Amino acid sequence: MNKITRLAIIATVAVSMTACGGGKGNNGGATTTKKDAEKVRVQTLKSERIAKTLELSSTLEGYETMNVAPSITGHIEHIYVEVGSRVQKGSMLVRMDQTQLNTTRINLASTKTEFDRVSALKQSGSISEQVYDQTKAGYDQLVETERFQDENTFVKAQFAGVISAKNYEDGEMYTGAPILTLTQINRLKAIVNIPESYFPMVKQGMKVSVESDIYPGTEFPATIEIVYPTVDPTSHTFQAKLNIPNSSEKIRPGMYVRTSLAVGEIDAIVVPYQSVLKLTGSNDRYVFVADGNTARRVAVTLGQRFDDRIEIVPVEKGDLKEGDNLVVTGQARLVDGSALEIVE
Repeated sequence: MNKITRLAIIATVAVSMTACGGGKGNNGGATTTKKDAEKVRVQTLKSERIAKTLELSSTLEGYETMNVAPSITGHIEHIYVEVGSRVQKGSMLVRMDQTQLNTTRINLASTKTEFDRVSALKQSGSISEQVYDQTKAGYDQLVETERFQDENTFVKAQFAGVISAKNYEDGEMYTGAPILTLTQINRLKAIVNIPESYFPMVKQGMKVSVESDIYPGTEFPATIEIVYPTVDPTSHTFQAKLNIPNSSEKIRPGMYVRTSLAVGEIDAIVVPYQSVLKLTGSNDRYVFVADGNTARRVAVTLGQRFDDRIEIVPVEKGDLKEGDNLVVTGQARLVDGSALEIVE
């Protein structure tokens, strides 16, 4: 074996011994763990007393909406209005084919004559009570039929509003779909969904306001008219109906609006806004909590914002509590279960 080959073997053995942990200062796995741990800063969670204002959104609806759909079939003789027509309560909207109504009126006139005759005979005691009762029942039935057919032949507006849809023309056969839609616009309503935790704080008669991006800085007063008595078990929200006067008619059914609802003071967890992360591709929010030296991801929903801080509520009750260490710096590099090195 030549000199060069012997030197190469000696060098290889030396390297192998070093790699196998012969060095006393090499701490093996401990060094690797420390290197992999993410350096973060944390903040201890504690609840605060805040003046709670709920920010809610909804879509406006006409306070009343009437689908003009008569209960009798036949041809439409005449429609008195067009889309956009303004009508008053009692205004004529549609005249249906009058054949059924005219036939009923003829029968009613004949039956009334018979009923008057039977009534006179009853007073003189010439007929039995049974004959009188049968004649009166037939007459009363025709009176009710005539009233029903009159209302459904000459269809009138039940309230003042605007015609928002027209689906037929004169002479067409009415098939059951609404002929017209009448919508009230000088008074509107909105249905808002409110988290169940605020149920005790929301009362009928509370004053609120709504805002639309179409009119920046303008508030439209409203009142909570109905607080619905049940909670949706899926979304854990309940509904409230807002009554919104709209004499100016600036806002209209179908518009998107926001409302602020002051519900008093509550205890809440408020954290730095930047500590809350958003899941890519969705609107889901989450934070990281340090469980010892391990990161735990907690899904949250956002509440009220206070400048650079925001209220958070855990999606699963109990996932966050006072005393937890919230990661406020370095959280963007974390995943659930990441090793942490907490620094001051």
